[in-house]
Amino acid sequence: MNIRRSVAALSLCAALGVAAAPAASAEDGPAGRSAGLYGTKDPKFDGVWRQSLALLAQDAVGVTPAKSAIDWLAGQQCADGGFPAYRADTTKACDPKKGEFTDATSAAVQALAALGGRADAVEKSIGWLKRHQNEDGGWGMNPGGPSDANSTSAAIGAFAATGQDPAKGGEDGKDSEGGKGGHGGKSPYDALLGLQLGCAAKADERGAFAYTAAKGEPVANELATASAALAIQGKGFVFETVGKDKGAGPKPLRCEDRDSKDGAGKGGAGTPKEAAEAALAHLSRVMSDTGSHLKSAMPGAKDQPDFGGTADAVVALAAGEHSAAAGKPLQWLQSKDSGAVAWAKGDPGALAKLVLAAHAAGANPRDFGGADLVQQLNATGPKPEAAAPDSGAAAEGDSDGKGEEKKSDGGGIGGVWWTVGVCAVAGVGIGFLLSGRKRQQL
Repeated sequence: MNIRRSVAALSLCAALGVAAAPAASAEDGPAGRSAGLYGTKDPKFDGVWRQSLALLAQDAVGVTPAKSAIDWLAGQQCADGGFPAYRADTTKACDPKKGEFTDATSAAVQALAALGGRADAVEKSIGWLKRHQNEDGGWGMNPGGPSDANSTSAAIGAFAATGQDPAKGGEDGKDSEGGKGGHGGKSPYDALLGLQLGCAAKADERGAFAYTAAKGEPVANELATASAALAIQGKGFVFETVGKDKGAGPKPLRCEDRDSKDGAGKGGAGTPKEAAEAALAHLSRVMSDTGSHLKSAMPGAKDQPDFGGTADAVVALAAGEHSAAAGKPLQWLQSKDSGAVAWAKGDPGALAKLVLAAHAAGANPRDFGGADLVQQLNATGPKPEAAAPDSGAAAEGDSDGKGEEKKSDGGGIGGVWWTVGVCAVAGVGIGFLLSGRKRQQL
């Protein structure tokens, strides 16, 4: 992503009149994939999600994606502005109640806004998000669904990516009474604060976020915490890195002088900044007890690492300017013993997660534990229009990303300015939100 594509250049009003994107092609591309689509696995549950992450990751490290890849994503958009998880036939209308998803829409907005040239599509999707914001300020997985941390976090990232304050808006795009957005006069930050476990919770759960509060008392969920810890800072999947920071650790909740009798979520963080610090402190504490990584939180899952969730935690910690805390899980992901690179091999969404984590933390995704993640990602989709000068051209069919000499970025990655999620990544292989969301609800 180049500096010239600044927030101002991405603002929706700056590019009105851009032609609508062509429909996604039904022709087959290389290796049996649809033309423009990244990856060869069935895209039924994660097509839009993985496409969005792949495009964002490429753009973040200076790769110009193929036009067919951008067209594919834009062509998935429904007539009302929402996005499905995937639709094979883009000539058929979407189901507005069950066939459109907050997470897919928000991820697509972030990708299309970053790449530029799709202002009409982005504006339409932002309108969809505003129309489907809940009274508590948050969003559910589908329109009208109860607010959850992952969907709300993804939506915050979409607004941030388009230069809009997530705390403002509502359906008309203006401040509601009291300066807060949302149909009920509440902002997305209010919704997230309501899902954070405060001083009434167990000491080892304080600062964590629940996925949802729709089914009784909030229950700590590490995947929801990683997503919310980034979003409550007002940031999306990609953001402007700050370079070196002081290396200070995140600040946990201070509960000594607070009333812990108010119930979960009370007696805790009073501001988004405090909430972010508390969530990051919780993630750091959890990972310090499990070998610098998160474990799978999916019900019934084996005791195994969650690579995608760990990558999300790295991004959130880096966004909070806690480089030392982010460095430990990043080093674990880079280690050959972790198996993270093997987990991501051939999977565009997983590769994008690792690229974005490396980018956020100032590491080199082209030499990630000896693997060139950028080259591997490029090989999962159509040949890029252009690669960054220091990455070399993508090698068609070389999904190992080990065939060319690695070159240092020399700090070039840190020059990118802005935002992405969120969202939960399952540790079992695809790590995509939409296919496992219902199993996350605790």
